[in-house]
Amino acid sequence: MGKSKGARITITLECTCRNSSNLNKRSKGIFRYTSSKNRRNTPTRLELKKFCQQCNSHTIFKEIK
Repeated sequence: MGKSKGARITITLECTCRNSSNLNKRSKGIFRYTSSKNRRNTPTRLELKKFCQQCNSHTIFKEIK
């Protein structure tokens, strides 16, 4: 019998500044982080405050699909 995948999944965190005009002072694009979370312990979407290289500041990163 094989093991099941388990409750831990890989998620992508995207910066919330992607629609602001701050992207023009640096290279264009969307900055993303990848992380993992336990689906059973945190069923809702994750929000973390991390450093965005596009904004050059700490902003909120939200989980996307």
